[in-house]
Formats: sequence, C-alpha cells, structure tokens
Amino acid sequence: MPNQVCSGAKLKCSFGKSTSVLSILPVKLVDTVKQPAAVIMDNIPMVNIAPFGMCSSLANPAVIAATAAAMGTPTPAPCMPATIAPWMPGSPKVKIRKLAALTDDCKLNCAWGGMIEITKAGQTKVVLK
Repeated sequence: MPNQVCSGAKLKCSFGKSTSVLSILPVKLVDTVKQPAAVIMDNIPMVNIAPFGMCSSLANPAVIAATAAAMGTPTPAPCMPATIAPWMPGSPKVKIRKLAALTDDCKLNCAWGGMIEITKAGQTKVVLK
C-alpha cells in the first residue's frame, strides 16, 4: 500500500542527473506527520518541483542549444522542470480539499520527456489504502 506524500519527499527524474525535493506550501492546513500533505496538483515547477541538476533530454531546448554549440556532441544543460499535468494517479479514496492525495506510487511527466518519480514519501507512518 502506498504512503501519503508530504513536503520534503525525495524525487527523481529519468533525465535528471541529481535528485530533488518536493516542496508543499503550508496553505492547505492539512498535515501528515507534522509536514504539509501533498495533492496531485502540487506539480508547479520551482514552487513544488525543484530542478534535478543537469538535464540530458534531447527534447529540452537548453540541451538542444548546448548540443548544437558542442558541434553535435550530446551535452546536458541545467534542468528547468516543465510539468503541466497533475501527478497521476493519486489516491482514489483520500481527498484533501477536494483533490486526490499524493501517494508515493504517483508519477509526473515533464514536457521534455522525463518521468518524475517519488523515491521517498517524506514520511512512513501514514499509509493510504
């Protein structure tokens, strides 16, 4: 059964060179283990999703430019997440302010082709069925 995700969860992108952290603004007034609980709409770059170091996706315009400057040699560029859709699938039963709670089995697509996964939920005491 999946764990509920909260602020401080660890994230990984399939094209990122390093891990990242999920940040949840403490405005929802719902906590899990004294940390703000996450929902599927906590997908905003630079607010909720921090960069993953260097990006190696050839769909990323910054990587395309760096690769062109290196005469065609694939060259990573600084990551700038481009997430526009919500995390999927979310908890089918637990809602926070009418939105599905985020669980550690959810995934998030980046417009540059990357798949973002939750590697650590930020807590292990609250399990959602």
